[in-house]
Amino acid sequence: MTVPLPAPAIERAAPLNVFREEIRAQPSYVVAPSAGLVKLDAMENPYALPASLPDAMREQFAQCLATVALNRYPLPGQAGLKAELARRAGVPAGFDLLLGNGSDEIIAMLSSAVARPGAVILAPLPGFVMYEASARLAGCTFLGVPLRDDFSLDLEALCLAIHRDRPSVIWLAHPNNPTGNAFDAQAIETILRVAQEAGAGFVVVDEAYRPFTDHSWMPRLAEFPNLLVMQTLSKLGLAGVRLGYVAGRPEVLAELDKVRPPYNINVLTEAAAQWILAHAGAVLDAQAAQIRSDRSDLAMALGAIDGVQQVFPSEANFLLFRVAQPASTMAGLRARGVLIKDVSRAHRLLAGCLRVTVGTASENAAFLDALHAVLDGAQTAPAHP
Repeated sequence: MTVPLPAPAIERAAPLNVFREEIRAQPSYVVAPSAGLVKLDAMENPYALPASLPDAMREQFAQCLATVALNRYPLPGQAGLKAELARRAGVPAGFDLLLGNGSDEIIAMLSSAVARPGAVILAPLPGFVMYEASARLAGCTFLGVPLRDDFSLDLEALCLAIHRDRPSVIWLAHPNNPTGNAFDAQAIETILRVAQEAGAGFVVVDEAYRPFTDHSWMPRLAEFPNLLVMQTLSKLGLAGVRLGYVAGRPEVLAELDKVRPPYNINVLTEAAAQWILAHAGAVLDAQAAQIRSDRSDLAMALGAIDGVQQVFPSEANFLLFRVAQPASTMAGLRARGVLIKDVSRAHRLLAGCLRVTVGTASENAAFLDALHAVLDGAQTAPAHP
């Protein structure tokens, strides 16, 4: 019997219709090209860690990584790394940690774990974009409650939404991104209590910028059964390692662990993070202190530039500021070799706003010089007839 050969392939459109409509409608997360630029757009620690260590410590670090069994899957548990993280973060006794490939993965895991028909995930806006993106990708309804004009929490609107919609997850970035402010502690406590009374789910305080503020909810975990506290090593100086963690009651994290991808923390991440925290944690802390100091100097210098309409207070490692023409200002900065972030179209409260990471002294100076040149040019340019 002769089997007929398949007909020549006919070019047809890929079956994109199998993707959910909300996936097709959602833009991808875009990372701006930064080669050759002073990179102040992503809230990274600007200081390279290994190069700042003595030769002997760099050799020890290299040997640590060289002995990692790359041919084996990661061992479960990461007990040593968790213990080091818990010690540094001040996790109360009796509470546990769950690790993620950056905080983004934890946000996605929590969204997936609570996803069911009608599930609501709530966050103040403007806020971290991944709260909404992960909620929608998981099939949940996202509810954004606008901040007040001064970027403080609209407590009345939040409490009303919590009672009405009983969200499964309430995200509170503290300090907030992209605004930089830390929300009032009494307001957060009220949200925790209202959520519990209303039969809502978890309030997650996202402390990604913990190294740059004096405020933390980690010591108060025992007070609120619906509280989770999330932190990350990204802003501290290990953004490339990709390690985030959430602290909570063991029975809560045991359920969340069920949606964690197997082996989500790779062996190099585990080894690098544990070694650096144990042997060079003081270096990271000193860098964070330097960034906090430089933040004040940068804010003062930024506010003195003609054309900068407002510089907002920040407890993070970045500053939000407002100009008259954000798009042309961004283009002018990039033409002068400086990359920051345009957030002016992200929310009506951010109209005219740009966000700049606090860099090294030379990076900050380059940014200020470039901004001076751009805004001076904008103000002296002749008007169009």
